[in-house]
Amino acid sequence: MIKVGIIGATGYAGGELVRLLTGHREAEIVWYGSKSYIDKKYADVYRNMFEIVEDRCLDDNMEELAERADVIFTATPQGYCASVMSEEILSKTRIIDLSADYRLKDVSVYEKWYGIQHKSPQFIKEAVYGLCEVNREAVRGARLVANPGCYTTCSILTAYPLAKEGIIDMGTLIVDAKSGTSGAGRGAKLPNLFCEVNENIKAYGVAVHRHTPEIEEQLTLASGENTVINFTPHLVPMNRGILATEYASLKKDVSYKDVKMIYDSYYKDETFVRVLEEGIYPETKWVEGSNYLDINFKIDSRTNRIIMIGAIDNLVKGAAGQAVQNMNLMFGLKEGEGLELVPMFP
Repeated sequence: MIKVGIIGATGYAGGELVRLLTGHREAEIVWYGSKSYIDKKYADVYRNMFEIVEDRCLDDNMEELAERADVIFTATPQGYCASVMSEEILSKTRIIDLSADYRLKDVSVYEKWYGIQHKSPQFIKEAVYGLCEVNREAVRGARLVANPGCYTTCSILTAYPLAKEGIIDMGTLIVDAKSGTSGAGRGAKLPNLFCEVNENIKAYGVAVHRHTPEIEEQLTLASGENTVINFTPHLVPMNRGILATEYASLKKDVSYKDVKMIYDSYYKDETFVRVLEEGIYPETKWVEGSNYLDINFKIDSRTNRIIMIGAIDNLVKGAAGQAVQNMNLMFGLKEGEGLELVPMFP
């Protein structure tokens, strides 16, 4: 059994890790780390775990945890993982970091967009960007995996095949994305109260959202072209889900069949990416509670643009599910172990 430690086990992403790993046949959680709930029964924090998880929450002592766990998930705010990372820890265990600390390869870009100093930039080069469908082989041998963000996972994979094949103009890409409120975390914040969110939709982080450089960096690597995007996220009154609608000008004269063949060639063997049938467009309800990404597209010949649409569950494929997928690769397991979840409906 793989011995697993989770730092930040009582946040939404951490709670989702617990849910997924509890049903994982090859993993055992040995550390439920939560600085806010030390010595409190985990099932008293998440009552859905009553008579399922008997353990109490522990602190965030990474040095001690590294002695006990084969892999540590850090579901923590930006800056934490970088502040505690050391060669000694990485020599004893593997790390899958769900924050942005090691996603961006240029430390100055990280410090500009996140507004904090990076405490361990020496590990950035080594860290593997854990987008499994793109970096699968590199993930297998990694000690440190940077688990991608939720908006970024959806946005990158939705456009990736066309970026890679040079079909779209990477200077024209616009990403318009909507997310459920769980993406903002479990902490109490005035803008996320029920009365603020219900019967409302709003844009936020307009032109300054922190996932922007992550999307740009990965699509630049894919296309070989400098990619600068407009990214506008929106908050919608639902618990889970992200829908990304992306627009770009076409560089080539292509038909529906041409584009469908490209998507199929990239994703036909991917367990967790579903390219939908013509005229059927993704909905968040179709992926809720699962590790699936649904994708489709529409060519708008009138404007010479293509519209690409993707949907994921932000807490699963956008966070915990992808982290477990990375763990499975790192330990040579079946990639879908613990993740073969049928989407919930309704």
